[in-house]
Parts: sequence; structure tokens; C-alpha cells
Amino acid sequence: MTDHPTADSAGAIDYIAIEESPRFRELKKTQRSFIFPLAAFFLIWYFVYVLLAAFAIDFMSQRVWGDITVGLLMGLGQFVTTFAITMGYVAFANRKLDPIATEIREGLEKAQGDA
Repeated sequence: MTDHPTADSAGAIDYIAIEESPRFRELKKTQRSFIFPLAAFFLIWYFVYVLLAAFAIDFMSQRVWGDITVGLLMGLGQFVTTFAITMGYVAFANRKLDPIATEIREGLEKAQGDA
């Protein structure tokens, strides 16, 4: 098996071979190494927030400043975390994933054009 895609004489690309290629596997591994830890972190953070809201009412209702409570700050923190994770993923994808995906796509286009 090679890193470069191949097409038969009819121009059909062997997508299974592409999916099993080392470069594609590297792309999937790189993506998963970013997504899974952050998804786990966010789910834990979210469930901590929900559980605190349900069972630690006195803590969540503590006033921090005026009518601003710990619960409100943590709720807003959910939005901040979501945007931060999104921006982090976009930067990661632009820097790490897109070059590999572009390389694979260009190889596929070249193989199809050569067929």
C-alpha cells in the first residue's frame, strides 16, 4: 500500500485504500487527539455545572457582585468555554489538519486526472 492514491483506467479511486493509507490514518489520529480530550473536558465541566445547579443551590446562589451569582458566572462560563474550544479547534485545524487534508485531496485529484 502506498501513500499516494491510485485510480483505475476508468478514473475510479480506491477510497478504501485511501482510508487505510498512513497519511489518512495520521489525519484521523491527529484530529482525534485534539477532539476527544476537549470533548471529555467540556462534558465534565458541563455536568459539574448542572450538578452544582441541582444540588449545591446555596453555593450557586452566592452573590459575587450585586445581583451576579456564582451560578450566573458559571453559566456564562459555559458560553465562553464553548467559544474558546471552537476558536482553538479552528486554529488547530488550520495549522495541523488542513495541510494534511489538502495533500490527500490533491493526491486524489491528481490520481483521477492521470486516469
